[in-house]
Amino acid sequence: MKLHDLKPRAGATKHRKRVGRGIAAGQGKTAGRGTKGQGARAGSGGKLHRQGGNLPYFRRLPFKRGFTNFRRVTWNEINLDRLEEFDAEVEVTPESLIKAGLVRNLRNPVVLLGRGEVSTPLKVRLHRVSHSARAKIEAAGGTVEIIDR
Repeated sequence: MKLHDLKPRAGATKHRKRVGRGIAAGQGKTAGRGTKGQGARAGSGGKLHRQGGNLPYFRRLPFKRGFTNFRRVTWNEINLDRLEEFDAEVEVTPESLIKAGLVRNLRNPVVLLGRGEVSTPLKVRLHRVSHSARAKIEAAGGTVEIIDR
């Protein structure tokens, strides 16, 4: 087989419709454009933002939908009662939380919240720790260190 032997499979290509070639062709005279009006004329139908007297779509949009903040940070939230399975003096980091199955996605920073109690002293190294969680960890003899995102 050579390059000049290659051709598309049967039915994969379709002949384009030749419009405006006489009434016998079925698409003659107005060539499928109807009669009169902007759609029947030659040239484009105007610019994308032109809407024939309506307020342009991109100017209406903020009033309709607001906007999406693409810099918004989504946090992985962990409560203190989930840290009970860690042994004493273990370093709790985002990587160790992934191994324990408490966090799925490392792209998002981790925040430790204060629900529950902790009885073992832990070394916590996370992106953010609430005041109540910090107080409970330090009361149990552990340490808290904040790391950068």
